[in-house]
Amino acid sequence: MVVNKEWDEILKSEYEKEYFGQLVEFIKKEYKEKTIYPHASHIFNALKITTYENIKVVILGQDPYHGEGEAHGLSFSVRKGNRLPPSLVNIFKELKSDLGISREEGDLTDWAEQGVLLLNTVLTVEKDKPNSHKGKGWEQFTDAIIKKVNEKDEPIVFVLWGNNAKEKKVLITNPKHLILESSHPSPFSYNRGFKGSKPFSKINKFLIANKIDEIKWKKQ
Repeated sequence: MVVNKEWDEILKSEYEKEYFGQLVEFIKKEYKEKTIYPHASHIFNALKITTYENIKVVILGQDPYHGEGEAHGLSFSVRKGNRLPPSLVNIFKELKSDLGISREEGDLTDWAEQGVLLLNTVLTVEKDKPNSHKGKGWEQFTDAIIKKVNEKDEPIVFVLWGNNAKEKKVLITNPKHLILESSHPSPFSYNRGFKGSKPFSKINKFLIANKIDEIKWKKQ
């Protein structure tokens, strides 16, 4: 078992491919020889917490935070007790501007539990070396996940922040789904389209219109 019974059944064909075997060997070696984030037990947290059946929203990130103790397998989320990274600060600024919700807790597990798949396109990273595991096979694996979510009959909101996420738009072909695009929430691109994009209200408006329970963005 790699993730859990449900996702393992869905992704079975990926596990059997040559690239996945090579990726597993690479990752094992990296964890043995270097400091890699997140902790090995947290690599698949996005899939463990958000079941395929419950997905309402997909928020795509790039690769995990590379600072000590930050990443825990959910895109943009940091473990409790960590200072908020700049991108997450800007996400919370937009949440406040959009819905008037103030949020200080950077652990987004509560979003994941409600059906927000917080998926990075690369699931591991070497300490202090962003993009160090890019091009090792994770992208092929997470593309397969996106394709499987695209196949769902229920309407899903795909949130693509920044150019890396927007590249995945070609995988989302089901007309039932909604795609929300903007610049990345990082300080470099915050003012180039992310600020004022109102993703949170747009997500909930779409869910309600499709008779799906909206997301409670503030931890209850």
